[in-house]
Amino acid sequence: YTLPREDDKGSVRVGSEKTGFRFPSHTTTFLTPQSDAMIGWKRTKPSYEEEYQVDAPMSVRSQFGHGYTFPCLFRVGEEGWVLVSETGVDSRYCGSRLSDAHDGLYSIAFPMYDENNGNGTVEPAFALPGSTPWRTITVGEDLRPIVETTVPWDVVEPRYATVHEYKMGRGTWSWILWQDGSINYDDQIRYIDLAAVMGYEYVLVDNWWDKNIGHGRMKQLVDYARGKGVDVFLWYSSSGYWNDIEQGPINRMDNSVIRKREMRWLQSLGVKGIKVDFFGGDKQETMRLYEEILSDADDHGLMVIFHGCTLPRGWERMYPNYVGSEAVLASENLVFNQHFCDNEAFNACLHPFIRNAVGSMEFGGVVLNKRLNRDNNGGTVRRTTDIFQLATSVLFQNPIQNFALAPNNLTDAPRLCLDFMKKVPTTWDETRLVDGYPGRYVVLARRHGDTWYVAAINAMNEVLNLKLPLPMLKAGENVSLYFDDKKLQPQQKAEKVKADSTMQLTVRPMGGVVLVQ
Repeated sequence: YTLPREDDKGSVRVGSEKTGFRFPSHTTTFLTPQSDAMIGWKRTKPSYEEEYQVDAPMSVRSQFGHGYTFPCLFRVGEEGWVLVSETGVDSRYCGSRLSDAHDGLYSIAFPMYDENNGNGTVEPAFALPGSTPWRTITVGEDLRPIVETTVPWDVVEPRYATVHEYKMGRGTWSWILWQDGSINYDDQIRYIDLAAVMGYEYVLVDNWWDKNIGHGRMKQLVDYARGKGVDVFLWYSSSGYWNDIEQGPINRMDNSVIRKREMRWLQSLGVKGIKVDFFGGDKQETMRLYEEILSDADDHGLMVIFHGCTLPRGWERMYPNYVGSEAVLASENLVFNQHFCDNEAFNACLHPFIRNAVGSMEFGGVVLNKRLNRDNNGGTVRRTTDIFQLATSVLFQNPIQNFALAPNNLTDAPRLCLDFMKKVPTTWDETRLVDGYPGRYVVLARRHGDTWYVAAINAMNEVLNLKLPLPMLKAGENVSLYFDDKKLQPQQKAEKVKADSTMQLTVRPMGGVVLVQ
């Protein structure tokens, strides 16, 4: 909605919106709830990390009573599918969500008062003439238009030009398996060396580096990495006055004077990006902070990943140095609780249809450890196969993805898995849904340059036998087929595409298949 300037009114404060989306009574939903504010780790929620309910009737109430975070997927019986989301949100508005349904009507809801520790108004305001963000509705008789939509980027424009050339790629990340204890100089050297062996472009150094490595020694670490052909991302907390986070560095990203000074220092070292964590809501004040961090970072040639954060809303096109957001129940939860390992396949079969359909998703996955701890001998147990893990590197899209590989994988992981992970890209020129159903299974094709990757995973308890049309593959020519054998061990072989461009795929429970041509 665009509001003009009339009767000398130069500004507007929006108290509420009447926008709503009404669905037939037989509609079922695939939704994740908005959490209470100021709960979770150090009072950092909401952060878009709640669990989904699938195929639920509209009469089911949201878990916390605050409605649902975008994007929201609906199945209208046998008639088709609808994906509702929003895009184009910047410093001039708040992030919104959908309310619970009332007689089939879901309404736009604004942030809760308690978000960000009560700081900032829940009512967005902007200068006139001015516009609200876009609310998007993607409709399809099947799920293909949902997965393949480009509307989040079609209706937005860049907010600023950049003089920098940003390079996308893969990274290593010690924290995901080795946790806080790994944020020291020696362990980061091991992960830099791992990145170099894998041919990866980046290493992410997570929280507490300011204490355990220090600003003074960081130049030495960055110089070592760059000597190995690896560039560095450094972690920061967004926090100042809205949560209780103590992991450092803190109180540097929410103040423009301190933030710019820190970014000048990062630029002087040759650091290429930052990961900013632990935001706390969707108020306009928070959206303004996201934009200010991005704009200041671009002034210093820094890319930005957001973590513990809101859904990106068209930001890939709006901000040239934006390279991804978590905003999903991501790989760190596999380490924290066996429940999430047990449900990994189910969740993975949701994201291509919902969360990752509308924005980059910095998931940080591909775990080749059997046990999710430093020594691969304790902690939570991975239920999915190695090929399943490889498939997620294709299914989950983020232009810079920090994978969960560990130095021990160079000797204890199958060679075919390592070779695959050395080559898999993180940017794609084309995406096509082949088959699938949210929470059950998915088969997705992505093209990088002239190479097609087709990835399939299965969250069901039975073997999935699929005969699929794959017109993107060259008929009569070989593909590299990665699959699980009957003992769920990873295998690779060449297989010829049939003359009619079909292939028979067998996807085992908690398993996967990947084709490369």
